[in-house]
Amino acid sequence: MVDPSKSPAVQSYNAEIARQRSAEPDDLDQGLEATFPASDPVSATQSSVASTVDSHSANDLGEFPLVDEALRSTGEFGGTEDRGRVQSLRRDAVRLSDHASEVASGAVAVGKAEAKSVIQSVGELVKERPLTAVGIVAAVAWIWGATR
Repeated sequence: MVDPSKSPAVQSYNAEIARQRSAEPDDLDQGLEATFPASDPVSATQSSVASTVDSHSANDLGEFPLVDEALRSTGEFGGTEDRGRVQSLRRDAVRLSDHASEVASGAVAVGKAEAKSVIQSVGELVKERPLTAVGIVAAVAWIWGATR
């Protein structure tokens, strides 16, 4: 049932779709469907409906009340001991973020200083040997023009 008005690519695509629809699922497809994470229930013992956070508990828990509520609902957020660990981890994350910002700004400053140094050294070389610099620029310009 080949339609001469359709391109070979469209004909091949339609033939592949028809073959896939008529074929039985192979072992790979069945294995993937059986192990796909979305097919497993999220929680067999607890409901997945979130409850509201009262303002008192949100103020006690810190900056991320929804995260704390989610941890509490899964049982992973225990008493004061776990709350202290979470707050300690948050402080460490903030310190790490600040340190990363300092390193990045330092790297930018070093890069700018290095660029200035290169520009100054090129400027000094041009002042020392102006004819050589003109020759190099002319050669680069000729090569660039020849490749365009």
